[in-house]
Amino acid sequence: MFEVAEYIGIIAFTMSGFFVAVRSRLDLLGVLISVFLTAFGGGIIRDVLVDRTPYVFTHAAPGFMVLGMMILMIVLKFHKRESIENRLLFIISDSIGLVSFSIAGALVAMQNELNLTGVLVMAFVTAVGGGITRDVIINEVPFVFKTGFYGTVALLVAIVLYGLEQFDILNFYTTSLLFAGGVVLRIVAYQKKWSIPLR
Repeated sequence: MFEVAEYIGIIAFTMSGFFVAVRSRLDLLGVLISVFLTAFGGGIIRDVLVDRTPYVFTHAAPGFMVLGMMILMIVLKFHKRESIENRLLFIISDSIGLVSFSIAGALVAMQNELNLTGVLVMAFVTAVGGGITRDVIINEVPFVFKTGFYGTVALLVAIVLYGLEQFDILNFYTTSLLFAGGVVLRIVAYQKKWSIPLR
């Protein structure tokens, strides 16, 4: 389940990182950095926190997946399209990446026998760490801080996953349902502009 979630997240965040780079009018090197940070940044931070070699440094597939996806998007001329970040494709890819990496982070935390706090932190860091790093480097307010219900979805997914594990019903099917529900929640929250009020 971890590898499935990790690979889905990498592909989805490759797309969203590409869209953000295009919107910021970065050159090819900038696009490459944006894509790699978005796709790998959170996972690297997660793995360092649990004292293991980052997954992307020990497996060849993630790097090839990112490069292949990036080349495909250039060939299909996604970088020529206006207002790409507001398109449904960006929202869907970013939502898929968010939920997939939330699940991957929570699974790593539970494999390392962390408590609920650890599961929440690992899911959140995996899901938004790369995006925050990317946005800081390109001098923008991190996406997670200006889009309502973004990080909240990552935390909700982690809580549910932890609950499934506690009741011993965590399996491929329940995780798939959680994944679908999390993606739908994020898309609906974006469309409805949901946010947690300050007061």
